[in-house]
Amino acid sequence: MSSHKPAAQRDINHLTSPAAYNRLKRRYLAENIFRQTGLAAILLAVLFLFLLFGAIISNGYTAFEQTFIKIDVFFDPQDFSNENINAANYQGLVKKALRHMFPGVRSRNDKKALYKLASPGASFVLRDAVVDNPGLIGTTRSIWVPANDDVDMYMKGYIDSSLPQAERRIKDNQLLWINNLSKHDKIKKKFNSTFFISGDSREPELAGILGAVKGSFYTLLITLSLAFPIGVGAAVYLEEFAGKNKWTDLIESNINNLAAVPSIVFGLLGLAFFINIWGLPRSTPLIGGMVLTLMTLPTIIISSRASLKSVPPSIREAALGIGASRMQMVIHHVLPLALPGMLTGTIIGMAQALGETAPLLMIGMVAFIVDIPGKLTDPATVLPVQIYLWADSPERAFTEKTAAAIMVLLTFLIMMNSVAVFYRKRFERKW
Repeated sequence: MSSHKPAAQRDINHLTSPAAYNRLKRRYLAENIFRQTGLAAILLAVLFLFLLFGAIISNGYTAFEQTFIKIDVFFDPQDFSNENINAANYQGLVKKALRHMFPGVRSRNDKKALYKLASPGASFVLRDAVVDNPGLIGTTRSIWVPANDDVDMYMKGYIDSSLPQAERRIKDNQLLWINNLSKHDKIKKKFNSTFFISGDSREPELAGILGAVKGSFYTLLITLSLAFPIGVGAAVYLEEFAGKNKWTDLIESNINNLAAVPSIVFGLLGLAFFINIWGLPRSTPLIGGMVLTLMTLPTIIISSRASLKSVPPSIREAALGIGASRMQMVIHHVLPLALPGMLTGTIIGMAQALGETAPLLMIGMVAFIVDIPGKLTDPATVLPVQIYLWADSPERAFTEKTAAAIMVLLTFLIMMNSVAVFYRKRFERKW
């Protein structure tokens, strides 16, 4: 026993030596540095996230308001001599109302500047009012009409009136007229419902996202209708029925590889196959949904297989042990337990498809579409492509429209991911 004491004593001395304390101190220091670095990385990511959202919101929240001008319009019966009410000169009525409000405007150039206070869409407001109520003909009514985008930008503070006239889009005489309207409460900002109920337009104050939203809805409807059953069916076959051989290994490796293929490649595939070979119409939600189906299938198959693998083998063995066939075992026992995970993966795949732009550009969904699509084969665009188009427009008013559309798109994405998280938490089972 005494021969072991010196060795034990040496071990104790080794563990309590200054060198051991220094090693321990360095290890704790390294752990603390690693922990602080991770915390700093998280804080930096959150900071960039706040900067991103702050920039988008600060540029886009003003788009939810629109400047309107109150004009007194006399619906002269002589302008409605034609039986077709829609054919009346409503733009002329707007000009007459503006001249009546500012009778001192005489020169041709001043009149042109005065007419520019109102948006070209003002005539549509008058037309809709008369169509809804033909009794307006022969009367004088006060009607709020949208202002021009430059007037709107000035009212929102984006145009500095202190700059020289040559450096701003609002002229001095227009500033005097706007201030006069403001003094008499005939110009103000209202909620911009046009942004939500109208399609695209060359005029910023008339442009809306409804066409793009409906295009995105129809496109995702096609994507979900095709991708979910095909993806789940492929996952069930590969996981529950297919044998393990070189062919299934090849299929699995290709599915995993397709998940990493750039999205624009799927757009090229859709252009070559669906349009050039099948001859399907370009720029429609039908083609867009089929292209996005190809893109989201790998994600849905991989997530569905992972959900099937999470079901314990005892469930399968118990079902087969009481006489169920493999098909009955899958449909009645395995699939219901794996379905929440499959839905989560599908929703994430749909959120990914909602934000895609590149594959849709290849099939022509970048076209300028004014009409709101009414069915799957109507020409349409989608919300990300609409954002891309507006971001490329030179008018300052489209900048706020772009940021506002991004806010709407992010809202949809956050809602879809929240639904996915809800399903995962709500139906998740611990085995």
